Amino acid sequence: MASGSCITPKTASVFHPTVWGDFFINYEPKPLQRSEKWMRERSNQLREEVSQLFDAFEDMVEKMNLVDTLQRLGIDHLFEEKIETTLNIIHSAEFDSPSLHDVALRFRLLRQQGFWVSSDVFNKFKHRDGSFMIDITNDPKGLLSLYNAANLLTHNEETLEEAILFSRHWLELMKSSLKPRLAKQVSRALQIPLPRTLKRVEAISYMSEYNVHEQTYNPSILELAKVDFNLLQHIHQKELKVITQWWEDLSKDIGLDYIRDRIVECYFWSYSIYFEEEYTRARMILAKFFMLTSLLDDTYDTHATLEECRKLNVAIQSWDASDVSVLPDYLKKFFLKVMSNFMEFENELEPHTKHCNAYNRKMFQLLSGYYLQEAEWFHNNYVPSFEEQIKVSVMSAGIQALSVCILVGMGDIVTNEALEWAIGNNDAVRAGGEVARFMDDMAAFKNGRNKLDVASSVECYINEYNVTSEVALAKISSLVDDAWKTINQAHIDHRDMLPLVHRVTNLSRSMALLFLDKRDAYTYSKDFKGTMESHFVKHIPL
Repeated sequence: MASGSCITPKTASVFHPTVWGDFFINYEPKPLQRSEKWMRERSNQLREEVSQLFDAFEDMVEKMNLVDTLQRLGIDHLFEEKIETTLNIIHSAEFDSPSLHDVALRFRLLRQQGFWVSSDVFNKFKHRDGSFMIDITNDPKGLLSLYNAANLLTHNEETLEEAILFSRHWLELMKSSLKPRLAKQVSRALQIPLPRTLKRVEAISYMSEYNVHEQTYNPSILELAKVDFNLLQHIHQKELKVITQWWEDLSKDIGLDYIRDRIVECYFWSYSIYFEEEYTRARMILAKFFMLTSLLDDTYDTHATLEECRKLNVAIQSWDASDVSVLPDYLKKFFLKVMSNFMEFENELEPHTKHCNAYNRKMFQLLSGYYLQEAEWFHNNYVPSFEEQIKVSVMSAGIQALSVCILVGMGDIVTNEALEWAIGNNDAVRAGGEVARFMDDMAAFKNGRNKLDVASSVECYINEYNVTSEVALAKISSLVDDAWKTINQAHIDHRDMLPLVHRVTNLSRSMALLFLDKRDAYTYSKDFKGTMESHFVKHIPL
């Protein structure tokens, strides 16, 4: 392509078609094994039974195991106040256990909840020279707990860096000789450590592993997890029917045939942030926002000429329907639909939270500006420096915009302080952008990027420092690990708004899943269909 060219050949879609089509529009869920009324009554009954365990257990280790079990089965959202009270007690109480599993479990539970715990608690398992005792390798369950706990490290915590290397090495060696249940948990953790794993993903696996052979087994807890999963899945299926119909109507109206047709994947991304019943509105707004930003990204990346990109950005920045006249025909309907959808977002909010949608719109406008900058670089054959590239691309990854949108539909729980935190692109928000950008770029480098994409951070690093791709990928991977340290620190620094920090962190957890092993399960979603079916189609047998 000639330098400075304003002409890009119009492309048909470079992406595979949707793997879902109108599946959820026509989908008739299999009847629940019991009526919804029975399941809700049973859920309430079981919640009461499980709730009593918090008072029944006096031993600290029993309390910790109870909290861990509820979290791993994905039903901790039903006991938030009880768990917070219990972890406050655990944090303030003396604890001097010789068990590596117990020490590591306490460390992980408390750090996840924003309590500061020193890594010195692991010194009892180390020699005077700082190396870990080889004896602890005889305790694979404890070693796995150490590995998961150590992945909540913040910056400059060498003990936890060493713990990760030590435990990972030994777990890799022993995983093939472990009992099946523990071997599965080790394999999952070595792929994605538990603190970086989406709760809903862990719950599906753990429900099949939590049984009578588990020391902490309680049949009421397991039944509640299954009932709750199926009740929520029934709600998610109804939402998928609505949002798939929304997308079918929108895509027919605007007629853009070059984009990634990924509405179910967008919904999965939104669901990974919040799956609970009370967040239906927030989930739907976020899924639509995901899809609209994906449309915008694909327009800038794969189809529009540079002149069209500039005109589209002008229209988006002015946010005035009269500017539609400057756009080419194929973008006029798109622009007007974006505006009408943002108006619908606002209409769904309570009067005292409607002002939040202005932040949503501002984020969409900022994204447009970053997409345009990347288009300018591409069309002018310009390869930016590594620093220059990530300054723009970490923002174009969209995590700041999505972090704001996450909060918009959540209602009164969201404070102005929380909104300002997200808008300010500080700590966990910026670090989430780095996780998204660098994992995306490593996947693109492995799979071959779209020919109309700007040079990635991996390519810019190779170009600037004249290194091999292996060196560049190792560097980018280390930056992902650094970003996670910042995210972990944010849980401690912002404990006053921890529920919201957790939601924003779920964005990074979703990236860990969708870009696992340098795949891109959003763009190339065929191989991810089975995972989504386990969340949205298959019941958990009671």
